[in-house]
Amino acid sequence: MSQISTENFAFLKKLKANNNRDWFAENKQEYITQHENTISFADELLANINKHDNIETISGKKSLYRIYRDVRFSKDKSPYKKHWSGGFKRATNLLRGGYFFHIEPGNKSMIAGGFWAPNKEDLLRIREEIALDASELRTIITDKKFIGEFGSLQGEQLKTAPKGFPKDHKSIDLLRYKQLIVWKSYSDKEVLSKDFASKVDKTFKAMRPFFDYMSDVLTTDANGAPLF
Repeated sequence: MSQISTENFAFLKKLKANNNRDWFAENKQEYITQHENTISFADELLANINKHDNIETISGKKSLYRIYRDVRFSKDKSPYKKHWSGGFKRATNLLRGGYFFHIEPGNKSMIAGGFWAPNKEDLLRIREEIALDASELRTIITDKKFIGEFGSLQGEQLKTAPKGFPKDHKSIDLLRYKQLIVWKSYSDKEVLSKDFASKVDKTFKAMRPFFDYMSDVLTTDANGAPLF
C-alpha cells in the first residue's frame, strides 16, 4: 500500500510558509522525494479505480497537476501551489465524468467528481433530460449512500431559469445548475492513514450511479438514440 507520508505534509507546510523560488530551489530534492510519494499514492488510486471502471489516464504521474502556479492573471504571485492535486479521465466517448483528488494539510483535502465546465451542448442536453424527467437523477442524489458520501449535489448555479426553460418548471432547482459536482472532504488524520487510498476508492465507487446516468444522457440524443 502507498500512503501519503507525514514528511509529505511537512514539506507542504514548509512550502506554504516559504513560497518563493529561492527556497524551492534549495529544497528541490525534498520536493522530488515527496512528489514521488504522491505519485505512488496516485498509482494506487489508479490501480484501484481500474478494477471497477475504465480510465484513460495511463499512470499516477500523468494524473498529477503541476505544482507551479499560473500567476499571469492572479493578484497572488506565489509561484507554487501549497497542495497536490490530480485527476483521472474515464476512457472512451461512452464514459463521461472524471475523478479528482486534492491533498492539502489543515484538513483541506478532498475528493471530487463530475462536470466542472460542461460545454454548451452537453449542458443543454443535460437540462433537456432533466426538464423531460428528473426522477432518475433525483433518485440517485437522494439515495442514502449518495447522501452519506456527498451530502448533496454541488456546483455553481444560475440565479434564475436558464434560457429556454420556464421559471416555474417543477425541476427548476436542478435546471439552474451550471456545474454538476459531487465531493467529500477528509481530515489530515484520514489522509495520513494507511487505508486512505481504499477510502478514496470507496468514495469514487459511490460516484458511479451519478456518472452512469450522465453517461447515458450525454451519449444519446433528445429522442434517446445513441450518438456513438
